[in-house]
Amino acid sequence: MADSTNKVIISTKEASGDVYDFPEKIPLLPLRDIVLFPHMIIPIMVVREASIEALQTSLMHEKYLFLVLQKSPDTEIPEVNDINNIGVIGRILQVLRLPNGSAKVLIEGLARASIKKLKKEDSHFIVYANFAEKGFEETPRLKAFVRNVVNNFSSYVMLSKTIPDEVLISISQINEPQRLADTIAAHLLIKNEYKQKILETATTEEQLTAISRYLTEEIEIMELEHSIDNEVRERLQKSQKDFFLHEQMRVIKEELGEEETDSDIKELELRVKRSGMPVEAMSKAKEEVKKLRKMHIMSPESAVVRNYLDWLLSIPWKKRTRDNLDINKAKIILDEDHYGLDEAKERILEYLAVLKLSKKMKGPILCFTGPPGTGKTSLGRSVARAISRKFVRMSLGGIRDEAEIRGHRRTYIGSMPGRIIQNMKKANTRNPVFLLDEVDKIGMDFRGDPSSALLEVLDPEQNNSFNDHFLEVDYDLSEVMFITTANYEDAIPPPLRDRMEVISLSGYLEYEKAGIAERHLIPKQMEASGLKKKQVVFDRKAVLRIIRNYTSEAGVRNLERSIANICRKVARKVVTKKIN
Repeated sequence: MADSTNKVIISTKEASGDVYDFPEKIPLLPLRDIVLFPHMIIPIMVVREASIEALQTSLMHEKYLFLVLQKSPDTEIPEVNDINNIGVIGRILQVLRLPNGSAKVLIEGLARASIKKLKKEDSHFIVYANFAEKGFEETPRLKAFVRNVVNNFSSYVMLSKTIPDEVLISISQINEPQRLADTIAAHLLIKNEYKQKILETATTEEQLTAISRYLTEEIEIMELEHSIDNEVRERLQKSQKDFFLHEQMRVIKEELGEEETDSDIKELELRVKRSGMPVEAMSKAKEEVKKLRKMHIMSPESAVVRNYLDWLLSIPWKKRTRDNLDINKAKIILDEDHYGLDEAKERILEYLAVLKLSKKMKGPILCFTGPPGTGKTSLGRSVARAISRKFVRMSLGGIRDEAEIRGHRRTYIGSMPGRIIQNMKKANTRNPVFLLDEVDKIGMDFRGDPSSALLEVLDPEQNNSFNDHFLEVDYDLSEVMFITTANYEDAIPPPLRDRMEVISLSGYLEYEKAGIAERHLIPKQMEASGLKKKQVVFDRKAVLRIIRNYTSEAGVRNLERSIANICRKVARKVVTKKIN
């Protein structure tokens, strides 16, 4: 390195007339995540190979380094375009070598400078520098800027949790505006790119203006943070105070022997007594009410217990509908609702006859199988209407989680019973007709096997003590009339199929489809389209033509769609007055 020097005298007030002899060429040390200001002393970790070499070169000569922020901290080997133009000449005060080859260096910033020329020596750069002194004039405006910045910085330090109060003492002892601006800028908790902009400002007044702007923005944000923090703290203190007072009140009432007068708790106790629960469920409910009485109303566990009690009290424990087991009336209703299906109707009537004589539902579960549109679901609804029971339907298609059947464990807010119990609540009676639709489409994954959970539901020998994970008590399903449906018998899980009596609905013949269309589909679609009898007439030949030429199915869904399409076209002509 050349021995010639470029003597520079820093004559600004901030430097108090100090004289530094800087070399003509100074090693460059790019900084990733810190901006050095003049008069600041900071520790720097030197890790990169080029930076270690620049440090070695500096130590072998005058111990000066040109320190500048690189534009991107992710750049591992910065080139000329990766380095900002303005930085600070610093002096090495102390070097601590580390075992891994890196070094911890204590550096003092001396003077602001810009890069005039860069030259590469080995793997590091050498800087030819221009010294960027910031001139200023002691004017009332500058004094006002200084006072404003000092006041704002004092507020900033008071609000900040990371800047020590000792910084304010050191600031108060600085008289030079430029040094004051550099010192405050160095302590701002802002992004490095903003600090670099402050370092690059042309005059002291511009630097103070930029600092004042950043301080004002940060103070507003920090005041808002403190306001939010205080609000949260006040709410928490109020909640703790309320809890403490409630506990005091509870203890005082226990000491005085006074009864709890909370209306909600008393209402829950009354509902539990009138619910008609079995002994096990009643004991569990009373235990939960007792636990709820001791809890604070705002505690999360209180919400869990209250939700559990609401479910326990909302499901039907003793309410049931009265069966109408008139076989002749049931046959009339089944014939009204469905055309054909003689085998299925005959088996249903036999089922009802056995139920009338034995008064028990111990027979096998009926399972209607057949293609879509053959009337499996509507047949279950007709059974409910025939015996005057409530009807609920649960689709099993796509169910893969056992919790859908057995419910979720009562370990978190939002847990619920399974869909069996949910539908029992919906039915509001303990003996509905319960249709389990699409039983052949049950899935299985890591969350369990829903078909295995259904075994306990459908098995007449054990469904009198069905245990939902959420309820944690047994619920009697023995009075429920379960009916299942499936498209393909072979797809039904074997353990479930073993508990069912399969009734196959193979499909309809032409004359049966025509009868269904005339008796059910045409009146239904005419009513849906708002048509009167005189506005459209379907004769038997037209219906048979639709069946033969426009539908090809075992059921009647496409037939119904075709009839609906015709009714809509007629409705349009009626509206446009082409038909009276």
